[in-house]
Amino acid sequence: MKLERILPFAKKILEKAVRRGDIVVDATLGNGHDTLFLAELVGANGLVFGFDIQEEAITASTERLIQKGLLERVTLFHEGHEKLLENIPSIHHGNVTGAIFNLGYLPGSDKAIVTRPETTISAVEQLLEIMAPEGIIVIVIYHGHDEGAIERDILLDYCQQIDQKAAHVLQYQFINQQKNPPFIVAIEKR
Repeated sequence: MKLERILPFAKKILEKAVRRGDIVVDATLGNGHDTLFLAELVGANGLVFGFDIQEEAITASTERLIQKGLLERVTLFHEGHEKLLENIPSIHHGNVTGAIFNLGYLPGSDKAIVTRPETTISAVEQLLEIMAPEGIIVIVIYHGHDEGAIERDILLDYCQQIDQKAAHVLQYQFINQQKNPPFIVAIEKR
């Protein structure tokens, strides 16, 4: 298949925005796969700030980073992503070049604990405030469950209202697949 699948495409977008030594955010740690990817991307002089409300996600991410010897590049917060501004030191505001969200629930855990549109939108607004020009936010939207469909609709409505003078917004999805496959919304700060 020549078309990029969703998760590889998300990584390609971030690879275009993030360089060694950069500051980035994993807004939903999950099992730590994106955190590890970002830690590798920013190199030894970069920083990754990661957020998750579930202790299980913090533990899984920490273990993954320790296995690869990259924990020193990452600061993990057992907090919701809506608390970005109060946790990322102000010295880094204006310098964040990339961020990723994987919405929905933590794979293999309690499916009742899900991301919420109001906290996701708050986090996106905070990121747009502290990102560098041309910084990119990648949001992977999993909407195959009731709460995910609600979040999808509210988030898409919000993203369509973002002033085009402030950011470019892209939606990338396969439209002929069954079972509500995930898709991407990417926001590039102008």
